Amino acid sequence: MTGTDGTHVDLHVKVLDDGVVERAKARGLDVVVYAPHFTRWPTIARRAAAFSDEDLLVVPGREIFTGPWYDRRHVLALDLDEPIPDFVTLEGAMAELRRQAATVLAPHPTFLSVSLGREQLREYRPTIDAVEAYNPKHLPWHNRRAQSLASDLDLPAFASSYAHLPRTVGEVWTRFESEIRTAGDLVDALESGAQRRLFHRSGHRHRARKLLEFSHLGYENTWKKFDRIALSGMEATHPGHVAYGGRFDDVRVV
Repeated sequence: MTGTDGTHVDLHVKVLDDGVVERAKARGLDVVVYAPHFTRWPTIARRAAAFSDEDLLVVPGREIFTGPWYDRRHVLALDLDEPIPDFVTLEGAMAELRRQAATVLAPHPTFLSVSLGREQLREYRPTIDAVEAYNPKHLPWHNRRAQSLASDLDLPAFASSYAHLPRTVGEVWTRFESEIRTAGDLVDALESGAQRRLFHRSGHRHRARKLLEFSHLGYENTWKKFDRIALSGMEATHPGHVAYGGRFDDVRVV
């Protein structure tokens, strides 16, 4: 699983099927973190296990949407012991992540209205294990700002494809010098600040992939959001869902 030049990890993808696995292997990835939107932790964990094999490790992750729709703050978590819903306060989510001793990453920092800003990153710095410093959905100045934030806060950086579209998988990766063969190995590498380098493809094809991913935001934030809010009923990750047994009623925002 790990080559002579370290372990290549795509730390955040939203899509997973046989084609994605084939593409990840063809692109030289050893590990991908699968963290789809609005999907409960047990489902993510089962799918990650089902698509893992000796050539590609799929690690479950959970991107938690804190706050209401109009003021979201996304947090990416690995190594959960128990499910955490969306639409809870940022304070409530971070307290639960600390209680579970989960691995916490800050995806796309300060990006639009869906990210942790400098103030939140500074406040929760002791809980955060790494800050994303390259994301294909970012415009160039977003990546530069993210890199500056990671440096200013003295936090390790990571890069991911943040692939919402299958062909973006493998466009970006983080190369760890250490061997990573299990989800526990990845957690240890992230929490210890293990040595790493960030890479992404270049050229016109990469620029085209970036444009397609950025354009996908329009779909996500118009029709798809309307469908979720107005047409589809309660999300599986809504704090009021029976699966959470009312445990998060004190910090829910919807």
